[in-house]
Amino acid sequence: MMTIRALLAATALSLAAFPAVAEFALDSRYTDADGDMIADIPTDASELVDPDTLIFAYTPVEDPAVYAEAWADFITNMEEVTGKTVQFFPIDSNAAQIEAMRAGRLHISGFNTGSNPLAVACAGFRPFAMMAAADGSFGYEMEIITYPGSGIEKVEDLKGKQLAFTSETSNSGFKAPSALLQAEYNLVAGTDFEPVFSGKHDNSILGVANKDYPAAAIANSVMTRMVERDVIKADQIVSIYKSETFPTTGYGVAHNLTPELQEKIKEGFFGFNWEGTSLAEEFSKSGEEQFIPITFKDNWSVIRQIDEATGVSYACQ
Repeated sequence: MMTIRALLAATALSLAAFPAVAEFALDSRYTDADGDMIADIPTDASELVDPDTLIFAYTPVEDPAVYAEAWADFITNMEEVTGKTVQFFPIDSNAAQIEAMRAGRLHISGFNTGSNPLAVACAGFRPFAMMAAADGSFGYEMEIITYPGSGIEKVEDLKGKQLAFTSETSNSGFKAPSALLQAEYNLVAGTDFEPVFSGKHDNSILGVANKDYPAAAIANSVMTRMVERDVIKADQIVSIYKSETFPTTGYGVAHNLTPELQEKIKEGFFGFNWEGTSLAEEFSKSGEEQFIPITFKDNWSVIRQIDEATGVSYACQ
């Protein structure tokens, strides 16, 4: 199996005939004087905001109703730390989530792996945290799954079949598997297999479990939690490919919150006591028990490389 680095190199060569895309850069409305690749906090006090109500959104990978409940204790703690009202805002797409922060309607958020660079570039997102296991390990793998008796036993068997992706902004749900299939297996979407888009990881997983899709590319952390909740049975799924580990959802804030408020929000993440909480009840199902510090520059390097290899543009609409 190719390493991610080798896969990216092979993909870049296969795309060499196409016009080059711009390297990662922030939208012109943001500055990056310190070179950390994220938007600076404005120095002009008139550009800073300190809202009475903070809007929080979790990446739209699963049922919003489940996650409104899962985040309830965390939100209560954040209200105590910041002295603000914190409202959970259910999001149905990555595009809507990015636009909400860009427009100033979203203050604290978890952006999924693939949409994180777009949120940083186009919405002034400042990520600083990620969930991790008790030992500090973190991340998830992209898996390509099918169902027993589908006739798909290996990746090559996808040829001529339908493959479900989630959305074009998703790393494990689109970008990484697209690079993998083309570079390692010479399978091109629209030519060698039929791509369809389900919108979310749980839609893809349920679609395979219920035999609506013959195969799908998904984040296995989502699948693990769905099995633990008895949404699906483990024996309904067969995995035919598992990638190396990727960073998971990155949590952070809008760039123009006051510096004092941004520090309090960080405290709300890193000082949160998980034990016995609704957050622990849900995310311990995929082995996550704490928030750890991250940097976009370092932890998302491989994701930016995947974006470059697959021709992602950071142009903001």
